[in-house]
Amino acid sequence: MEKSVDVLLYDINATRPILEQIANKWSVLILTVVCHQPSRFNAIKRRLDPITHKALTEALRRLERNGLVLRRVINSSPVAVEYSITPLGRTLQQPFAALVSWASQHGEGITRAQEAYDNRVINLEK
Repeated sequence: MEKSVDVLLYDINATRPILEQIANKWSVLILTVVCHQPSRFNAIKRRLDPITHKALTEALRRLERNGLVLRRVINSSPVAVEYSITPLGRTLQQPFAALVSWASQHGEGITRAQEAYDNRVINLEK
């Protein structure tokens, strides 16, 4: 039986650390990329430009530690590393795809709201 949102929010100290791991700045986008197909590090980096090498490395390590991606070393010259989604990570595919879709559909509305807010704040400061 699924817990209601009210119950989940009541126990926020249990869910907050998990949400912080999967919903940070780059995790949603990285998981969205590797859900479609296994990808090498540089392919992920190119796809998520302007992510830095350091930020991608840290995010991939965190996702691997949390059991959401699998890291596989490919013995080639030079050695390559490929990341793929795990079964646990796959369970996030639908909600993350919905989130990315929502952001695409409503990004202009968010931008307009930010501009309206900024204009109000600037006018109040004058």
